[in-house]
Amino acid sequence: MTAALASLASSDPIAEGRAALDAGDPVTAANLFHAIAEARPADHESRYWLYSALVAAGEAGIARQTLDDARNLHAGAMLRTHGVDAGRFKTDKAYCAQVGRQLYATKHMALASLALGCSLDLDKPDAERMISYGLSLQHQGRTDEAIDVFSATAEAFPHPAIHEFLLYAVFHAPDRMRRVSEEARRWSDLYAAPLTPAKPVFGNERTANRRLRIGYVGPSFTRNQVAQFLLPVLEAHDPQAVEVFLYCADPSGEGELPPGCKVRGIGQLSDQDVATQIRNDRIDILIDVWGHTSGSRLPVFAYRPAPVQVAWINFVQTTGLACMDYILHADSMEVSGTDQYFTEEIWHIGPIVAPSRPPAERLDVAPTPALKNGYVTYGSFNNPAKLSEITIAAWAVILRQRPADRLVLKYGPFIDPVLQRVTQARFAAYGAAPEQLEFRGHTTGPDYWREFQDIDLALDPSPCPGGTTSCDALANGVPVLTQWGDDFYSRIGVPVVLPCGLPELIAEGWDDYVAKALTLTQDHQALDALRARVRPGFDASPYRDEVGFTRHLEGVFRQMHARWLAASA
Repeated sequence: MTAALASLASSDPIAEGRAALDAGDPVTAANLFHAIAEARPADHESRYWLYSALVAAGEAGIARQTLDDARNLHAGAMLRTHGVDAGRFKTDKAYCAQVGRQLYATKHMALASLALGCSLDLDKPDAERMISYGLSLQHQGRTDEAIDVFSATAEAFPHPAIHEFLLYAVFHAPDRMRRVSEEARRWSDLYAAPLTPAKPVFGNERTANRRLRIGYVGPSFTRNQVAQFLLPVLEAHDPQAVEVFLYCADPSGEGELPPGCKVRGIGQLSDQDVATQIRNDRIDILIDVWGHTSGSRLPVFAYRPAPVQVAWINFVQTTGLACMDYILHADSMEVSGTDQYFTEEIWHIGPIVAPSRPPAERLDVAPTPALKNGYVTYGSFNNPAKLSEITIAAWAVILRQRPADRLVLKYGPFIDPVLQRVTQARFAAYGAAPEQLEFRGHTTGPDYWREFQDIDLALDPSPCPGGTTSCDALANGVPVLTQWGDDFYSRIGVPVVLPCGLPELIAEGWDDYVAKALTLTQDHQALDALRARVRPGFDASPYRDEVGFTRHLEGVFRQMHARWLAASA
């Protein structure tokens, strides 16, 4: 028991419960918090602590309802501070929808989900409201609830774009390998297979070793997270070897694209018309860079407009399409038995999935902040949906061992006080103090890059690790602790860290992960020496060899084309 908690326990019933929890007596703590909650029906704070004590006592089932109660009471109280009309909120579903949309836009997801949930009319379901409600849950990490909402929406409104929201959500659920595979195949059976010709005919020139016509399909190539990975390849393509076509929603809204690329606007075209355009362009290799994510044009691929079709970059899970020939993975993502979950053939292309270009405004590497702070600051800039229970439990163990250390959680919805308090309660269930967590919202440009200077060690969640944020951390000199996972996706942190010459940042499992986190941060001078290796390691890695990667990728595409020529001879 800390001295501060002990001094408060006699006068503050919450502090008394915290002291019992801190002393390793969660049952006594739960009884104390329960008594407070009974005496204060509108009090959310006692219920947050009751949740933590119940989880610590092994009563996870009861704890979940307690957390729901705390969250709803807290969100209800916060709605009043946002000027919500309580009378209208109880009776006017359209008003609830309006409030929910406004709160969603400001990333107050817990408040938004309460309002959007109240806006739903089961007799007159509305697809937009249901999707927004599901997303507001997902952005809080309430995966099971989001899956239920997206499942109901997909059933009520059968449409490929609507169904794709469910595909993303199930990947954060238990047994996700099977569930994603089955759901992606179901999506394909409903929306792709009926469009695919039994014997597609191509007008492409059947000549080996000629200049290949390569087509990339995505909503944008400059205004989303794929830009730092894809633009280096587009710029490095050899015009003597390939002719590049880009199919995006609105070319007029794009940033600067390589002058050698032919850009086609497809935002106003039907999927069939886009497929006809691609077929008329005689594309040899057609690459989807977006997958089952909002803005996808995967139904275009269902028409089989190109002889070779490939999935890459943004969505490394299966598309479920039988007409998608290949998907590109890094070598270190390989796990025996993965093939059964894919309709595509997995093509392992080397140490990385794609190059990563750091921004021109990247700041100079600063010394590890623990040298001046006297304590370690861990960081995770990942979506709350990735903060699985085992991730929080492991990170809490690290914090419990080092009471002076801190963890920065940064993502847009973390500005929501309710999500903050829920996250604190989840960590407290495993012994971390709420005061050890710091929350930060969304930033861009230099403000975003500057925040890496505050982090001593980035912590990778599992089984859904970071991707873009991990590359950003390494590019800015922050070591990232990841692990070998049990499946291909839980290993995506390995091809981020390993090519940078940092094998000591890869753990063999959660026990090793916790041990490594504590060992790596025990000596601040040694941690600073590690930090000094990170950015040079990234800059010397395959991530920065844009031309070398692109030449290899062009070779892979040529092998795929040669296979098609041989198979269709």
